[in-house]
Amino acid sequence: MSQLFLLRHGMTTGHGRYCGSTDVALTQEGWRQMWASVEGGQWDRIVSSPLRRCLEFATSLAERLNLPISTEARLRELHFGEWEGVSVEELMINQPEALRLFWEDPDRHAPPGAEPLAAACTRVLSFWNEAATRATEERVLAIAHGGPMRIVRAELTALPRERLLEIDVPYGTLWDTRAFMAAS
Repeated sequence: MSQLFLLRHGMTTGHGRYCGSTDVALTQEGWRQMWASVEGGQWDRIVSSPLRRCLEFATSLAERLNLPISTEARLRELHFGEWEGVSVEELMINQPEALRLFWEDPDRHAPPGAEPLAAACTRVLSFWNEAATRATEERVLAIAHGGPMRIVRAELTALPRERLLEIDVPYGTLWDTRAFMAAS
């Protein structure tokens, strides 16, 4: 069975905005966060979201460690519909009730035009189930986003989807998913 490690990208140029499918770059601080997170880590291959905030670092790490790398569209962040590129501060002023409802229950109160959370869960968990059940002992580093990481952790700890946003996933977070599997 594969060992899967999840790494969230670092701080981006879109910091403070909903940039799910918006292809923003890492800041210098974001690069620093990611390098610090992988220091001393050992993996057999890297899988990355195709968005540049993940893929550019994944490519650089793969070159440094001489590892195979692939992209995986199922690891991309949720699309936030009409909220793409909008800051939390703007939403607090212009759509405070919609933002509050989203934070309380993202499953039932998605932003207008957003990818439904149920669809995102199906997408992410199909990757997770496939990767986790591979009949190899390889250590896989999957570089992704906060949303997909919350989805995997909620699945492994039986946390209801409406509580996803309670899971803290700071920039540059690295999780060994075995820790959550053992705790569930």
